[in-house]
Amino acid sequence: MIKLHRLNKKPFYLNHRLIETIETNPDTTIHLINGQSIIVRETPEEIENKIIEFERKIFYDKVIKIVDTK
Repeated sequence: MIKLHRLNKKPFYLNHRLIETIETNPDTTIHLINGQSIIVRETPEEIENKIIEFERKIFYDKVIKIVDTK
């Protein structure tokens, strides 16, 4: 899950795997696969970086273990 902020600066955590699309007009709107939409302060690029960082945290150890055993 990634930490994001609503327009009122209140933080919340979002399961990024529920994201269907992200658009900017000018606020960043995240559309989820369940039809809900959330407007956040972060840019799409910031959200992308948060997702990448989260996935690295999860998979880094597993990839290192696979590489070390070869």
